Amino acid sequence: MHVETFKIFCDVIETASFSQAAERNGITQSAVSQQIRALEERYHVALIERGRRNFSITPEGEAFLGAAREIVEVYRDIESRLTLMRDVVAGELPVATVYSIGFHELPPYLTKFREKFPEVELSVHYRRANQVYADVLENRASLGLVAYPLARKGIEVEPVWRDRLVLICPPGHTLSRRKSVSLAALDDQRFISFEPDLPTRKAIDEMLREASVKVREVVEFDNIETVKRGVEIENAVSIVPSEAVQDEVRRGTLCQVIIEGRDMWRPVGVVRRRGKALTPAMREFIALLRGERAAEN
Repeated sequence: MHVETFKIFCDVIETASFSQAAERNGITQSAVSQQIRALEERYHVALIERGRRNFSITPEGEAFLGAAREIVEVYRDIESRLTLMRDVVAGELPVATVYSIGFHELPPYLTKFREKFPEVELSVHYRRANQVYADVLENRASLGLVAYPLARKGIEVEPVWRDRLVLICPPGHTLSRRKSVSLAALDDQRFISFEPDLPTRKAIDEMLREASVKVREVVEFDNIETVKRGVEIENAVSIVPSEAVQDEVRRGTLCQVIIEGRDMWRPVGVVRRRGKALTPAMREFIALLRGERAAEN
């Protein structure tokens, strides 16, 4: 039984799609079905319950999935260790990132890294923060980029930079012509929030609470793009990373105002699985993030 077969099974379950698993592995959907059927015949169990429009994993399939992931992980670790010994910057580098970082801050680093290390197959997956940690822990991503990084169980953190948090509002808003404001100026303002489980939302809530500021929450969104649109449509305000609104500020669709205070900065860090071998590609990517931002600051 080839390792690739175990990987195909893992991909089918992770994507919940035979067609997406086929695309990931560069084979046909029919070939994926044949591989799954071969596994079931080899071990004399049903791994997947097939329906007309979807499928579900059986209890035996759940047990098999855990073992298959371990096999794939060991196989990848062999490749990583050998690459590390050769000190060649090559191979796969899957990176998971939260939306605000991935859409607005990461692109120039990706371009530079790909130009410098064309032998690295760098892929980026856009996730919510909790999904980034899960991808790293379960080896779906070698590295993760999150705001307000936490050294959770099995996770190591390396800070790379800080983002300035700013107030945003539409042109014509009462605060739009201010060069700077205190948090107190946000009291009773219509406010567009991130969803409660997001780290940036938790940090903003704490800042407002410490300043005894109560905003009028209009709506909550789970990503930076919809927060910005909400501010425009609702003639409201929000607090977001400055880098994420530069295009809108240049076009004049949003205004950004500096918020007074020393703590209006959002830390950004790289997270990786504790004990995971640091490949040359991982090392160079982290160094690029740290070095480039250090030069800017």
